[in-house]
Amino acid sequence: MDLGLSDRTALVLGATSGIGRAIAQALAAEGANLVLVGRDVDRVRALTESLPSTVGVAADLTDSGTPERVLSVAQETFGDVDVLVLNGGGPRPGTARELGADGVTTAVDLLVRPHVALVQAVLPAMIERGWGRIVAVGSSGVQQPLPNLAASNVGRAALAGYLKTLAGEVAGSGVTVNMVLPGRIDTDRVTQLDQAAAERTGRTVQEVRAGSEASIPAGRYGTPEEFAAVAVFLASQAAAYVTGEQIRCDGGLVRAH
Repeated sequence: MDLGLSDRTALVLGATSGIGRAIAQALAAEGANLVLVGRDVDRVRALTESLPSTVGVAADLTDSGTPERVLSVAQETFGDVDVLVLNGGGPRPGTARELGADGVTTAVDLLVRPHVALVQAVLPAMIERGWGRIVAVGSSGVQQPLPNLAASNVGRAALAGYLKTLAGEVAGSGVTVNMVLPGRIDTDRVTQLDQAAAERTGRTVQEVRAGSEASIPAGRYGTPEEFAAVAVFLASQAAAYVTGEQIRCDGGLVRAH
């Protein structure tokens, strides 16, 4: 299937590892121009050099002025952004009882403010062209809050509410807005969460992982590449009539419809 992404320009956040890296590689395979953003200079350089038609920006999106700088690089290199992939690591684990006002502010500053700023910056040109894709990497915690990840649950749910509202506002303009919700995808982030759970419960990391896998109908963690395939479809021309959706890629982990 031709996904219609050749020569489209995609801006991918959190692009140097895990899910973000897999999405970047899948978009490159479809012929897209890439603007890759990550915090680690060496990782950004290495990934940029490994993919065609790619420019990298080493940046922390929570720093003042970073969204504007990233978009300036995109505009100068390839022109307007056609596909915006919102992605980034979550706040530290913790319970809702421990989450104070500062924790909520941190979650919003990490998961909501910079992403909304980027959406607002790319949206006018998308609407003017009559074509645009906004794809956010969320969490299954948006639909079924995850234990000991209260800050992440709060921040990602807030972003989900914004994106769902936006989807209805721009659907008639050729711009789609969707979320892909990972379950247990085999990334460094999930390994860190398993390690934290092991320390908290006195089990080994292997025991924690085995317990997690037993709770997944598919019986295993997903791969970043499997997740990326869903995200890239939503970024494509083929998904022009899909918007305002939260699509889970979780091996059946969340039991609700």
